[in-house]
Amino acid sequence: MKVFAISDLHLSSAVEKPMDIFGDGWQNHFENVRKDWLSRVSDDDLVLLGGDLSWGLTVEEAAPDYAAIAELTGKKIVVKGNHDYYWNSLGKMRSNFPQFTFIQNNCVREREYLICGTRGWTIPEHDTEEHDKKIFERELIRLELSLKSASEQRKDGDVLIAVLHYPPFDAKYNDSDVTQLLRKYNVNSVTYGHLHGKNSRVTPVVKKDGIPYYITSCDLVENKLVRLF
Repeated sequence: MKVFAISDLHLSSAVEKPMDIFGDGWQNHFENVRKDWLSRVSDDDLVLLGGDLSWGLTVEEAAPDYAAIAELTGKKIVVKGNHDYYWNSLGKMRSNFPQFTFIQNNCVREREYLICGTRGWTIPEHDTEEHDKKIFERELIRLELSLKSASEQRKDGDVLIAVLHYPPFDAKYNDSDVTQLLRKYNVNSVTYGHLHGKNSRVTPVVKKDGIPYYITSCDLVENKLVRLF
């Protein structure tokens, strides 16, 4: 089994939200993702999707975008992004999109791989508003719930992967409450997205405490899946 990751597809089959206004990297971006995906992923492989899959505001609007992804090869595990407004509850996501596996306060096992994660939020700074601090703290609790679930079922030889939407550190890759939590639970690999555009200063893989952190925003990885394992 190979493990891949990608995020921020921002599909808009049912709504008028073209992404090519944000740069050349978005020209026919899903066709490029699709071509790479089908050339590398078998039905036995795993693809981790780190949020912001659809611009749809409702499940009905998001449905054609999920259908387009469902047609692709591999087993698909999804974490919520900040623009996934249609995601009301884990139960509704499971019932509406049974071809996908969703993570929300839980952990999913695929063979020796344990997949956990959460949406996350912007890392607080000295001038961060209280509202955003509360959201960040709530997401930190959700991440630990997911990591605890992984810890309870982890066995020797298992590989623990954390899938996040928001970056787990600031622009200088400084340590944070998120990275400390990931270190505490001995995570083997981390993915994150949310960032876009030529002005985004990102490094494809950042290592902290021996843990690789992979950026997976589709436009920043040339609309190609990131191979983790």
